[in-house]
Amino acid sequence: MPVYAATTFSPVQDFIEKSRKLRDLYGGSIIISHLSARLVKAALAHNIDIISPGMPDFPTGMPNRILLKNNYFDSNNQEFQEWLENWTNTTILVEWKKVLTECQNWIQEAIPETTLKINYTWQREWLLWGNHTWEIFWGAGNTIPEAMEDLEDRKLSRNWTATNWIGESSSLTGTDAIAWPGLADKDRNPINLNYEDEKLNIDNFYEILAEKLETKNANSKKEEEIEGKFIDPNERLSIPELTKRLVTQHQIRKRLELRYLESFTDIVRKPEPEKNQPGQWTGWFMGDGDRVGKYLKKLAELPDAEEKIRHFSEEMREWGRKFMNGFNNPRKVKQGRVIYAGGDDFLGVIYRTPQNPVQPIEALEWLKTLPEQWEKHGCDITLSVGFVWAAPSVPQRDVLQHCRTAEKKAKKLGRDRLTIRVLFNSGRFIDWTCPWDYLHILDDYRDREGGKNWTHVYNDLEQLKARHAIKPRPESNNTEIENTNLKLALALINLYFQNQGDKIKQDRKKLVDDNSSEKLLNWISDLILVGWQMCS
Repeated sequence: MPVYAATTFSPVQDFIEKSRKLRDLYGGSIIISHLSARLVKAALAHNIDIISPGMPDFPTGMPNRILLKNNYFDSNNQEFQEWLENWTNTTILVEWKKVLTECQNWIQEAIPETTLKINYTWQREWLLWGNHTWEIFWGAGNTIPEAMEDLEDRKLSRNWTATNWIGESSSLTGTDAIAWPGLADKDRNPINLNYEDEKLNIDNFYEILAEKLETKNANSKKEEEIEGKFIDPNERLSIPELTKRLVTQHQIRKRLELRYLESFTDIVRKPEPEKNQPGQWTGWFMGDGDRVGKYLKKLAELPDAEEKIRHFSEEMREWGRKFMNGFNNPRKVKQGRVIYAGGDDFLGVIYRTPQNPVQPIEALEWLKTLPEQWEKHGCDITLSVGFVWAAPSVPQRDVLQHCRTAEKKAKKLGRDRLTIRVLFNSGRFIDWTCPWDYLHILDDYRDREGGKNWTHVYNDLEQLKARHAIKPRPESNNTEIENTNLKLALALINLYFQNQGDKIKQDRKKLVDDNSSEKLLNWISDLILVGWQMCS
């Protein structure tokens, strides 16, 4: 009887999203794909059948959840379980340590101790991160559902251990130690630590590192010279954060046999007054297939489960490949980048330059095409997306967190929909969640002169709010008042959105996943606020 096994590792999203620069996002997604690809390669070397992910020879965007089949052992066979344990843990740890070692060696070769005038004593910290960055989980069973269930049970038991450290913390997340040559010096002691001398050594290291990373290899080919700044001399990164940045360096990438990186420039978002350069708003989108886990479980119960799951995985991976390549096509007008597309989940950003920024209406027009693009994979699953239109000075890591939250909100409110969030520099935001087939309402808007000026409806909304209409007062539970307010809101819809008030009222369950008048009232208010920001 064949035995099935499922495996994954974590933390994946957290690892990718702890990012300040576009380069961090690329580096994080490249590392995840690389580790997954090595797991698949190691299994194939033992003649293990890979059911998913599909396209096992294509490492780009490789998902971190793997399902395999072995025809030689029973699921309770001790030898197989030992092999499974060794395959997952050893492969991930060995490959991750190779990545760390190449990055560490590159730094030490590029910046010798004589240049720094201090010794490299940080070996122990690199080893600790090699051992304690990832948690690996696996499950096995005589059927695919049994293997999946066993994996989920084992994920409930976590044993990840953080590394201890002393001194200042990373300027990116503030949770881990700054990577610098004297990080693990045996003489470092919090009692007698000279922070001023240490700060001078750290400053010197990052200044030299930034200079070395920007120095082009005279023998390198043009396509290897990735544009965009690797590191700012003022940044202070932890070992994992520094590693994500370094794996985009062409020498390290070649040594690790990582995928080719096309040239790119980092997103210039913040204004730079000294250069007379304005900031630019950017659009960040994060999408995920709906109920994919349930869909896979349904496939797993079919007589031809293996082929169904294999086909599904191949279709989704092929869709991700085409979606990423199409969006990033250098022959097209620059509109941004898809950072990763690992099958049914993806992350990207819409941007150009501060001198020629993408307008919100352009981002919105592209979003409207996304459902049609999604359907090209041919699988019976819908899509939920969180989209954040972010102000120039919002930190990138905050934007990514809002992106994740917006995506979760789209799923919570019924799935198969889009949440548009406008995020201001102050950290405040407005958002609106809408089923994909209702986005047309933004195109249906007409002002009192028959034009597209959203200021008309926005001013009317604010006037009604100032008079305590449209949005119910928090202290009021009066159904009659609530219904009166809803009638006013629907009257605005009829006036400005081509008499769609009755249809919206009829579809309230679809729109807000509830029959509540208050939620529909808020939905109409959010529609106007977001429409005013995105369509004006």
